[in-house]
Amino acid sequence: MSENAPVVVVTGASGGVGRAVARGFGRRHARVALLSRGRKGLDGAAEDVRAAGGTPPPIPTDVADYSQVDAAASKVEDELGPIDVWVNVAFSSIFAPFTEIEPDEFRRATEVCYFGFVHGTKAALNRMKPRDHGTIVQVGSALAYRGIPLQSAYCGAKHAIQGFNEALRCELLHDRSKVRTTMVQLPGMNTPQFSWVLSRLPRHAKPVSPIYQPEIAARAVLYAADHPRRREYWAGASTVGTLLANAVAPGLLDRYLARTGYQGQQTSTPTSPDRPANLWSPADDTDGRDFGAHGEFDDQALPRSPQLWFSQHHGLLAVAGAATAAATGALVHRRGNR
Repeated sequence: MSENAPVVVVTGASGGVGRAVARGFGRRHARVALLSRGRKGLDGAAEDVRAAGGTPPPIPTDVADYSQVDAAASKVEDELGPIDVWVNVAFSSIFAPFTEIEPDEFRRATEVCYFGFVHGTKAALNRMKPRDHGTIVQVGSALAYRGIPLQSAYCGAKHAIQGFNEALRCELLHDRSKVRTTMVQLPGMNTPQFSWVLSRLPRHAKPVSPIYQPEIAARAVLYAADHPRRREYWAGASTVGTLLANAVAPGLLDRYLARTGYQGQQTSTPTSPDRPANLWSPADDTDGRDFGAHGEFDDQALPRSPQLWFSQHHGLLAVAGAATAAATGALVHRRGNR
């Protein structure tokens, strides 16, 4: 293990986007602490990171419990060294109309999906701020700006994370801190959540199309960790389209989603009564298997997102656009003087 290798913490590392992010840091030979509840998924993630070239201590942690998160952060620094990057990914949710969600279920989803991010951020800042060094990446969603039907708990939590992160960023700027926080807004991803999130839908849940592979999210997160001065990054053309439409015509988008949001989030297959649900306990332990990074929609998921490159290089594009405009103006001026 190289002493120069960065120390990274990834919550929700046992599956989906968190798993893909952990692999990405592993390929950089980072020391990647893996936080999640399920032992099967954690062990699988550790194998992935190790095979990629990283050092992967798995630490079973329920992010809804701050004492567990803080203890995990202490364990990471004791064993690996000062934390350089903390990535908040972990979540749980419920697919159902709001009226079919019990208050304790909604509370639990919020504790994991929102307070889990708050707890991770708090544990990271307690260690980063005294050193005046470190980066926190919040993994968000287009649903941080735009609520959709059947995902009220998730949308509420993502909206809350957005506001929380904006407030925190202002405080860090006020303090002239060198600790950075940034956010990555994601589109519909092909992750195992659609096989394990608690669902009361009549048919099997699916991501909103177009669907992207989790490796796209991982590339976005790693880039954000390297360039954390940007307040946020948008991944996927559908994210851009959704956020722009919501900014211009939110009422029309309400009506469009009312018509399409139910069917668009379900396949034609009836929901299995035996499917696991990870709201109260990890699905990989309940189901006895490692779900991995990918979900069931590999045949539909897009492996690339040209828009992500544009999002990451918007400054370069602006300079190129200005140069093109200047060159065009000069050409027109010369022709006009002939």
